[in-house]
Amino acid sequence: MSAAVAAAAAETRPPPPALNGALNGHALLNGDRRWEDHFLPTPLRLDDKIRAQKIEARISKMVLCGATLRRVADVFEHEIEAGLQERPSSLQMENTYVPELPDGTEEGSFLALDLGGTNFRVLFLELRSGQLVQEKVKQYHISDALRLGPGDDLFNFLADCVQDFICAEGMENDTFSLGFTFSFPMKQHSISSGELITWTKSFKCGGLEGVDVAALLQQCLRARNLDVTVRVLLNDTTGTLVAGAHADPAVGIGVILGTGSNGCYMERAERVQHWERPHQTVHDVCVDVEWGAFGDNGCLNFLRTEFDDEVDARSLLVASFTFEKYIGGKYLGEILTSVLSALARDKLFPAAPRPSFLQTAHVSLFEEENCAGEVSRTLAALHDACGADVTLSSADALVAQHVAHVISNRAAQLVSVCISTLLRRMDRPYVGVAVDGSVYKHHPRIAHLMDKYITLLAPDHPFSLRGAEDGSGKGSALTAAIAARIAVRES
Repeated sequence: MSAAVAAAAAETRPPPPALNGALNGHALLNGDRRWEDHFLPTPLRLDDKIRAQKIEARISKMVLCGATLRRVADVFEHEIEAGLQERPSSLQMENTYVPELPDGTEEGSFLALDLGGTNFRVLFLELRSGQLVQEKVKQYHISDALRLGPGDDLFNFLADCVQDFICAEGMENDTFSLGFTFSFPMKQHSISSGELITWTKSFKCGGLEGVDVAALLQQCLRARNLDVTVRVLLNDTTGTLVAGAHADPAVGIGVILGTGSNGCYMERAERVQHWERPHQTVHDVCVDVEWGAFGDNGCLNFLRTEFDDEVDARSLLVASFTFEKYIGGKYLGEILTSVLSALARDKLFPAAPRPSFLQTAHVSLFEEENCAGEVSRTLAALHDACGADVTLSSADALVAQHVAHVISNRAAQLVSVCISTLLRRMDRPYVGVAVDGSVYKHHPRIAHLMDKYITLLAPDHPFSLRGAEDGSGKGSALTAAIAARIAVRES
């Protein structure tokens, strides 16, 4: 190992992660470092100090200080209030009409449908005294023709899959309540009704914008003589919150940090302007923030760098999903490519990576090797990305690792701003935060960084980050059980 690599390893290896939320914001300030300094990424250490300084200067706009993060928090809070009051905002702040979380009394057998990607799942779950005692799952592939064709074709296919699943399990004569996870922006009218606002990801079916997708699914199920009632319509973020609360009743925030990103939380009912049903007995209600679009109205332009502009210009949805492009797994690899390409143009890196070659998995790989003080796999990936004829050194690998670290650090900071703001709004003695998504699960540093930054930004609000599994499936069925419980109580 070279001296530069060894030095970088010592500088960048994080301490063993504490239990989520165990860090104390006040204790963090008892050392010699200022509050601001705790947000800075580890400096780039190279034998060539002039090169290191030039690289740091070139990417300095991606390094966010504490004051900038507080400004983001202030803007986020303003957008939250505007959205809740149905004033112009880049945050949808959608009322999901989910008025309570699992309490251990959930009973019965339920179906769940999970639509959010090219693979669609049908699930059967049996609950006894709130515990999952049986689960069956079948996965179906959604073709390009269905994802891009008429919306009616897609929903008829979904109903065909439900029928296939029920018949395969010998349950065609049974009666079911169903939870439908539809992970696209919606305007909800009730816990079981909502209109598609816009398709995202790889979907663009015609004729469905403004259509009540739950009612359409119900229509298709009835056409097949299936005794299945759509009780709940929700997205994967709400499902993550519900699944997390099933494991820990203190959970009050759900977060997705994967290919895309979003959050939801339990808000006081009187703060929510949009209601389409009586709610006098509702104390709290789950609000879907839809923070992927945070900044689409220009309120976060002070954060943008030339690298973000480049990634946005190359994206399928230009000038939209602004915040998601800072933190989502779909984009972190693209930011890495953009930065390394700029450094190559400035003769600070050997060559620009091929477009779209570096993915978020490479960001995680570079970070993993950075933590371990290694460079071999980083060099191999860079050779593949830049070309086998390009000469790359250990120092070049350290540069790429540092860029990945700065990108990851910014992503952790920004999602932490959102979570810390929600913690302050909820103002509870303790809140569990259920998190799902590939970036959270597979990035070697992100959970530790989020724990640190949330603590710094909301030092008086104890919390814990906990991984949540299958909110889009299990959470959907649990929410259907909650809806069934409420219906019995109100009948």
